[in-house]
Amino acid sequence: MTNRRRFLSQSVYFSFFASLGWQGCTEKNLQPKSSPKITNPHAKEGFPIVLATWKNIGAVEAAAAVLDKKGSALDAVEAGARIPEADPKDTSVGYGGFPDRDGVVTLDACIMDEKGNAGSVTYVQDIMHPVSVARKVMELTPHVILSGEGARRFAIEQGFPVENLLTPVAEAAWKDWLKEKRYKPKANIERHDTIGIVAIDSKGDLSGACTTSGMAFKMHGRVGDSPVIGAGMYVDNEIGASCATGLGELVLKTLGSFLIVELMRQGHSPQEACIEAINRIVRKNPNAQKDQLQVGLLALDKSGAHGAYSVLPGFNYSIYQNGKLEVFDAESALK
Repeated sequence: MTNRRRFLSQSVYFSFFASLGWQGCTEKNLQPKSSPKITNPHAKEGFPIVLATWKNIGAVEAAAAVLDKKGSALDAVEAGARIPEADPKDTSVGYGGFPDRDGVVTLDACIMDEKGNAGSVTYVQDIMHPVSVARKVMELTPHVILSGEGARRFAIEQGFPVENLLTPVAEAAWKDWLKEKRYKPKANIERHDTIGIVAIDSKGDLSGACTTSGMAFKMHGRVGDSPVIGAGMYVDNEIGASCATGLGELVLKTLGSFLIVELMRQGHSPQEACIEAINRIVRKNPNAQKDQLQVGLLALDKSGAHGAYSVLPGFNYSIYQNGKLEVFDAESALK
């Protein structure tokens, strides 16, 4: 009786789908239709390779120097990120970064290695190199994220010096902002922003890092996408890596970097993955162009091929591959 009931129920089940024109689920008809993949016009395969947001020549050179000596991708991305962190002329990263609305410079950073280990610090003050503190969090603690005073205390315990990060230029800009106290995003401000950096070393291993002083004149305590694993940066050594720059709130709401890696896992090219991730942001923000809401995304797959795409024109990126360093403008969803 039980077998008869099972037979009847299965017959009804299959008859229902047959009535909809379903002809059976075979491996062949489950496969997507083949079509040429969209690739970045500048993409090539091969490594070692360094890929970074914006025209971060010094950062990419520092990372490339590590890789050229057969160093690890992890050491390379940390070395690269430390360059803008120590540059007083860079007003969006580390020393020289514009403060929050209370006149306090607060920094965020994260790092991730080929094994899936990750470290992050948020809202840290008085420490010039948050990317290196993030690496210490990854390697020396059972945690992924340390924040605020706890991150600062941990950094000091690890020997990082306490330093005043508010430069005269940044302080003057903050005092000028106080006259109106009005925040409005500015796309591609100085054609520079957060640095996201990913790399593949000579062994084929990937790592990534991201570091920023965050949104200029932000609310005290604000944290953006940069130190959030899967938002500002993500690495999967089996597939590839991605990093982001621009308005962090938009990246946080879509987990842009994680999304890109997962799209590549599904078979999309790095360029296709970047396009889809950006298009999701555009669809959710129909006034992006009018409101100057910029996000730029980079992708790097296991072969060394890369992708780049942004919401608005003006996003550029730096790449070191095959012994050559170049800067390219990315294509954008909105013109």
